[in-house]
Amino acid sequence: MLHDTPSLTKLIKTLQQVPYLASKNIYRVASYFLYLEEGKVDQFCAALKEAKQNVTQCSTCFSWREKERNCSLCSNPRRDQELICVVETWQELLAIEKTGGYNGVYQVLGGAISPLEGIGPENLNIIPLIRRVDSNPIKEIILATNQTPEGEATASYIASKLKHKGIKLSCLARGIPVGSSIESMDRVTVYKALSERRPF
Repeated sequence: MLHDTPSLTKLIKTLQQVPYLASKNIYRVASYFLYLEEGKVDQFCAALKEAKQNVTQCSTCFSWREKERNCSLCSNPRRDQELICVVETWQELLAIEKTGGYNGVYQVLGGAISPLEGIGPENLNIIPLIRRVDSNPIKEIILATNQTPEGEATASYIASKLKHKGIKLSCLARGIPVGSSIESMDRVTVYKALSERRPF
C-alpha cells in the first residue's frame, strides 16, 4: 500500500528517524498529522522551526536556553551556585525541578558512558564539569545519574576525577529502583531520593 502513496512513505521514513518514538506508534503519529487541520500543522512546523533557530545549550550547565537570554538556572541569584546536581539529560533535570525541593544548579552530561554504543567520557560534558569545579567555589556535587549500569559507570568515572579536589560527593538515595530512569519516577520519589542523598 505504501508504495502507492510516496508522500506517506516519506512521512513514515522521516518519523522513523526520530529516536525514542516506538515503531508501533509511528503509524499512529503519521495518522495524527494527516487528520490534523492544515493550520495546526503549520503551527506545529513553525514552533519546531522557531525552537531550532532560537534555542541553544548553555555553555556552563548545557541545559537549553534562548539564544538571546542568559540561562535561567545559572544566572538566578537565588540558586546555590556552589551546589551542582549532575544529570544525564535535560529530562532528568526537569524531573528534579518538578519536585520543587532543589535550589542548586546543574550539569547536563548529554548521556551516559556506554562502550557498546560508542559513548565514552570524551563524548559527554565531563571535562566542562571538571573545569567548572576548578574555577569556581563548589561545596558539593550530587551525582544524580540513573541507576543503570551505564549511569553507575558514569558516576564512578566522575567521582574518580573529582575525589582529590576536596569536594563533597553525594548520590541519590536508593528510593529509585535499580535500572529505572529519573524522568519516569513520580515527583515524591525523586524528591525523597534527592533530599535523602548519601555520600558517594
